[in-house]
Amino acid sequence: MDFNLTLIGQSMAFFVFWWFCQAKVWPLFANILDERKKKIADGLEAAARGEKDLELAQAKVSEQLKEVKAQAATIVDQANKRATQIVDEAKDQAREEGQRIIAGANAEIEQEMNRAKEALREQVSAIAIAGAEKILESTVDQASNEEMLSKLASEL
Repeated sequence: MDFNLTLIGQSMAFFVFWWFCQAKVWPLFANILDERKKKIADGLEAAARGEKDLELAQAKVSEQLKEVKAQAATIVDQANKRATQIVDEAKDQAREEGQRIIAGANAEIEQEMNRAKEALREQVSAIAIAGAEKILESTVDQASNEEMLSKLASEL
């Protein structure tokens, strides 16, 4: 290998090219690479924030779902309690109505029995008077007849 002017010229051209690239071209590429790094880092950071936000949203949805389920369970329990209460109230009202009907029927039966007893007393009194008249074969006056009827009614 000969050391000559061509080698020196090529070396100088190389160093000028190197200096030009180092001074002018390389900063442009470095800026482009730095911007690209920054965009990639920002994108990764945004993705991480998005994942974190997604996790927070899922946790919030899960919590809200639990609250809604608890509220639904409370509402169902209240509805069941109210339904049981309504059924119990209806049973109580039916019992009270039945007791009123039974009491009314008992009172009516008692009145009918009293009327029947009274009618029976009157009939027994009339029969007794008729029997007494036949025994005596004479009529008894009205005042003594009523007195006898009231004594007989009180004895029966």
